[in-house]
Amino acid sequence: MFSYISGRIAERGTNFVVADVNGVGFKIFTSLNTLQDSTISVGEKATLYTSLYIKEGIMDLYGFSTKEELNMFELLITVSGVGAKGAISILSVAPPSKLALAIVTGDIATIKQASGIGPKTAQRISLELKDKIKNESIVSADNTDAFTPVMPIGNSAQSEAISALMVLGYSASEAQKAVSSAGDIDNVEDIIKIALKKLF
Repeated sequence: MFSYISGRIAERGTNFVVADVNGVGFKIFTSLNTLQDSTISVGEKATLYTSLYIKEGIMDLYGFSTKEELNMFELLITVSGVGAKGAISILSVAPPSKLALAIVTGDIATIKQASGIGPKTAQRISLELKDKIKNESIVSADNTDAFTPVMPIGNSAQSEAISALMVLGYSASEAQKAVSSAGDIDNVEDIIKIALKKLF
């Protein structure tokens, strides 16, 4: 219903902001990650990318300072047992890029740091979203390299590692070069770790 809301930040709470748009105050629930964004300051104009959440008589507006975080929110709420509040909790423990890596590599410890998210739910998130994240882009639409087709190199584990690195914002060429340095390893998580060391 609302793709984004742009207005002056009239109020900031522990898990929401109120955006004043021509005299109308929109209460927008958000994550700690967005609240810590320097552009979200009381009295200043800001743009929040939004999602209207409707369930069992509840109609809440959720918004984020980046499209990446909105995309991750919308993926998280597709997982059974997570819900909007659970998604906000998860998004408050790490930025979207780190969460994407945690999901793709099965890093349950990072996901379950979120309040109210136990090990079973964290595992379900990883299992259900792993392939979706590999097939979607959680990076900015401005990063055109994110949509560059990945040329398979070596084995499927290497191709998966390249996709995961592109989710983190690296270009296709950067990801392929870094992954090739991992040699013939066939474990996705190990390849990503080696590639990230190369990229850093």
